[in-house]
Amino acid sequence: MLNGPSESETSGSSGSMSAGTASLERELARTRRLLWGDNVKEDVFRRWAQGFTFSADEPSALIQQEGGPCAAIAPVQGFLLQLLLSETPGHSLRDLTSEKCNSLLVRAVCTILSQCLASKYSVAVYRKDDSEADTSSGLNVSAEEQSCDAIDHFHGRMEVHSFQTLSEVEAFYTRNIRILKDKYGVLLLLYSVILSKGVGTVEAELSELSDPLIHSTYGYGSQGLINLMLTGRAVAHVWDHDQVVGGLRLRGIQRQNDIGFLTIMEHMQYCTVGSFYKNPKHPVWVLASETHLTVLFSFERRLAAPETLGESAERIFRSFDPEGNNFIPSAALQDVLCAADLVSEPEYVELMRRKLDSENLGIILLSAFMDEFFPGCERGAPDTFTLHHYNGLARSNPGARVAYRAGRAALLECPLRAASTDPMLTCLQTKWPSIDVVWDDGHSPSLN
Repeated sequence: MLNGPSESETSGSSGSMSAGTASLERELARTRRLLWGDNVKEDVFRRWAQGFTFSADEPSALIQQEGGPCAAIAPVQGFLLQLLLSETPGHSLRDLTSEKCNSLLVRAVCTILSQCLASKYSVAVYRKDDSEADTSSGLNVSAEEQSCDAIDHFHGRMEVHSFQTLSEVEAFYTRNIRILKDKYGVLLLLYSVILSKGVGTVEAELSELSDPLIHSTYGYGSQGLINLMLTGRAVAHVWDHDQVVGGLRLRGIQRQNDIGFLTIMEHMQYCTVGSFYKNPKHPVWVLASETHLTVLFSFERRLAAPETLGESAERIFRSFDPEGNNFIPSAALQDVLCAADLVSEPEYVELMRRKLDSENLGIILLSAFMDEFFPGCERGAPDTFTLHHYNGLARSNPGARVAYRAGRAALLECPLRAASTDPMLTCLQTKWPSIDVVWDDGHSPSLN
């Protein structure tokens, strides 16, 4: 049952309205099924029932209380950092006020909503009853919740406000920041994103999948949910554009994104992350392990520069060298030349194969390939730069203090991929094959 908005939630907001229609109730029911499936485990729902709260040890770092909601929290953190990096070059991140961080949170949420390309924006709100205290801790449980299913209680007290412009949404959240920071803030954002985009549109983008966006047993977000939060499209894959596999058209990322995405699963050869995600417009990347999402960022703007032709060709060459040996089989040369948009006629390929493998060893070295086709090619990115890492889980941070970790990165002449067992380094090498990082405290941050 949808309820009318309270006075505090609509005060001064003539552009908003409560939508308690049967049509909206059907949309909410479809959204619930899309997120949770037909059966919601109480424990999974409870782990997602948290607000967006900041760390006492890092003013702009969001805290993740339990495993699961990183699929929403990490993208919000990523867009928050994108805004922060563009506004505070060289400024200490520790000097930020709570008002500034709240403003960044609202703007990051609005950035995610803006990607939905909605004709109107739907903002989900949870209306508390008198027994629920006004808290952002996420620990209060009302008497009503104790006596009934929590998710039914949550949906029964949800209301939806409609806005025509994003500026109205930003003003509404700014006046009512507790909507984001109280217990259900993370979930309310998920519902707002899906309702703003349109449940039918999200379902169509996920047409090749049958599982819910939130795993019914383990509670983690699907790749479709991660992509929805990062790009505004709930597609299931991370490669560039659409690909036809086994006669099926599988949707990928359509354009260069504002922030990027890297995953250790690519190193394990479970997926291929495309250039749109690896080379975002801003030097911010969401990092994925098998079970968790964290965020990598840098103040070095050149890390977000477009790939040079040589860098693109080197990346393609290395895609045919998954072991990181710095060479490919001679037989793969035609495929590499074709993928790099170079001349790939059989006669020319044979001529180049004899030249690049003059000793007939059956391999072609990366250095010989680059010297032949891209002599003197310069890197777009610097050879050394500082990286910062965020992990919202307190247990994954030294001393259980959620704070950014810093490290000095260098792009080496010889890749370390084959020798590295460090999950962080392994993940970063999917973008920078020759990277090495020395972290300030001497320990590599956790991806989990």
